[in-house]
Amino acid sequence: MKKILKRMLLGIGILIALIVIFFVGYMLKAKSEIKKMTPTETKEIISNIYSIQDSFTNMYLIKDSASYIAIDAGNNLDVISEELKKLNIEPDQVTVVLLTHTDADHVAALSLFKNAEVYLSKQEEQLLTGEKSRFLFFGNTIDTEEYTLIEDQQIFNIGNWKIQGILTPGHTFGAMCYLIDDKYLFVGDALSLKEGKIDKFNKLANIDTKTATISIALLTKLPYAEYIFTAHYGYTNDYKKAVEFWE
Repeated sequence: MKKILKRMLLGIGILIALIVIFFVGYMLKAKSEIKKMTPTETKEIISNIYSIQDSFTNMYLIKDSASYIAIDAGNNLDVISEELKKLNIEPDQVTVVLLTHTDADHVAALSLFKNAEVYLSKQEEQLLTGEKSRFLFFGNTIDTEEYTLIEDQQIFNIGNWKIQGILTPGHTFGAMCYLIDDKYLFVGDALSLKEGKIDKFNKLANIDTKTATISIALLTKLPYAEYIFTAHYGYTNDYKKAVEFWE
C-alpha cells in the first residue's frame, strides 16, 4: 500500500513539475514576443481616429459628433484612464465598444466605459459561455453580461459611421475585424504589420494559425480600404502596399 501511495505521489509530483516547466516556457516565449511588438503612441492619427497605447497594446477611438466608438478596451484600466486624459476624452463619452475578440489585453478596461454598448461576434461568445476554451480548459471573461452579437459580414450603422464585421477566426474562434466606411480596417490580432506589410500574428497566441492564415487572405480583397490598424503592430495608411505580396 505504501509503495502504491509513493508511486502515486511521485507521479503527481512529476505531472506538477511538467506543468510548471510548460508554463514557465510559455511565459518566457510570450515575453519574447511582446518585446517585438510595436504599438502606436497615444495620439490622433487622422481626423476623428485616435490610438490609445496601453503597454504593448493599442485600442482605438473613432469620434462620432460628441461621442466615441472604441475598438477594443485595452490592457489596463488605470493606464487607459490616464491615456484618455491626454486627449481630453472622458470615458463616459465612449458609447460603443466593438471587441475584436475577448482576450484580457483587449477587454481589461471595459468597465471604464459605463455608457457603452458592447459588440462582439456570435462565434466569440463561445469563449464566454464555456462552450469552447481559449487555453487548455480556460475560457475568457468580460465585465458585462449585456452585449450585442454580430454575424459575419453584417453591416450596420452607428451614428455617422458605416460598420462591417468580418469574421476572421484563427487567433480566437470568433475574432472579428471591423471595416469602417469601407476605408478603415481594424484587425485586432488577426495579423501583424512588419515594415508596412502584413504578416501572420505570432503562433504562440493563436488558437489555430492555419485558420488565421486563411482569414488574412480575406482581408486582402477589400477594394476601397486605405488604412490598417492593428492592436500590437501599429498601423499603415497604405493598404494596397501592405497586402500586395500576400499569398
